[in-house]
Amino acid sequence: MNTRFVNTAILTLLGILLSVNSHATTLQDVVRDTVSSNPDVLIAGSERDSVEQQMEQARGGFFPQADITIGTGWETSDNPTTRGAGDGSRNFNRDEAEIRIRQLIYDGNSTLSEFRRHKARVNSRAYETFSTAEVTALKAVESYLNVYNEHELVKLATDNLDSHQKTYDRIVKRGRRGVGSKADVQQSLGRLALARTNLMAQDNKHKDAIASFISVVGYEPADLNKPESKNHLLPTNLAEATELALDNHPRLKSASADVEAAREQHETSKALFFPRVHLEIKGSDNDNLDGIAGSNDDAEVMVRGRYNFTGGKDVARRQETVHELKQAKEIRDRTRRQVTESIRLSWNAYETAKSQLEYFKVHVDASSNALGAYRKQFNIGQRTLIDLLDQENEVFQARINYANALNDLRFAEYRILAGTGRLLWAMEVPLPEQADTIQ
Repeated sequence: MNTRFVNTAILTLLGILLSVNSHATTLQDVVRDTVSSNPDVLIAGSERDSVEQQMEQARGGFFPQADITIGTGWETSDNPTTRGAGDGSRNFNRDEAEIRIRQLIYDGNSTLSEFRRHKARVNSRAYETFSTAEVTALKAVESYLNVYNEHELVKLATDNLDSHQKTYDRIVKRGRRGVGSKADVQQSLGRLALARTNLMAQDNKHKDAIASFISVVGYEPADLNKPESKNHLLPTNLAEATELALDNHPRLKSASADVEAAREQHETSKALFFPRVHLEIKGSDNDNLDGIAGSNDDAEVMVRGRYNFTGGKDVARRQETVHELKQAKEIRDRTRRQVTESIRLSWNAYETAKSQLEYFKVHVDASSNALGAYRKQFNIGQRTLIDLLDQENEVFQARINYANALNDLRFAEYRILAGTGRLLWAMEVPLPEQADTIQ
């Protein structure tokens, strides 16, 4: 009884493990895994984190800077003081302790502008991380769709081979009964061989799609679920799609943040023409300095201003930042055009695929119905073998065209979502932490 219970438990556990390992993979799972592990996304996130630390360094300019010096050692002194005392030179054990504190009071807003510049750079890198995640997610979607579609095409090629095999078997039987001819057998055999090569070629395309999938996602695809349509999340027309793209696309937001960074850099260059003012506090506790025995302590509190002239270097620097700001604006405008072009191309591809799919479906239905009629007519001698084989090939090609068109339509839907900066939102996949901006 106990043995039976143990065996039942083991079998149940194995069944659970097998069901877990053989579960179908959804597109959402693949996109989530890709965004969280793809090197391109991780690199972009690391760049954002690096720039954030540069911002923190700039923030440090607002706070006091302290230097502490402590020293002890031996000193020999021969100076007017020691000689005036009649000693010539004196030897002492010298001790030093000093602290200096500097607090920025005014620098022409250089520190503030530099902090704001790095803050804008952080946001630019955050949007770049966002953009990289969207682009990588779209690549994962494309790889998923291609693997699924190529797998379906392998099935079609297999069905086509089976159909040609059945036709060949019937032709051979007809020949044995003296109804058919050797030419019919050879014709059917040739088409059967062609169907085999089509299956081999399609299987190779499927393997290539898997290789591309692994490159993007990082692991082999399991049993992929049928991709869902996202048609209900798409804009209603091109104008709405363009508006969404210009409002949401992370690349355009990144370019705008770069303009802000360039503007703050220009403000920093203006500060070079203003003095820098610091509050400086110094205190020291020393013993046996310069041949004089005893304590030598100092304390001072000073406000010091510094004004630097660089022979025209600062003027050139300011003009340099003017041109860099102009360049950043031009890059933003170029990005705007690229985003607009991309969404137009995506929308055109979507409209074309949607229209083609309807006609490909008609072709599949009509050619399939014709094939059934051709087979009946062939059996009663109203159709030749070549007519039948040609029709079988047309049905096969029609089904391939329909499958490819459906795949193109699905990808076009996801491409529009990516073009409007909403792909991960539509997939319900969270953005990386590094895509967060700083307000």
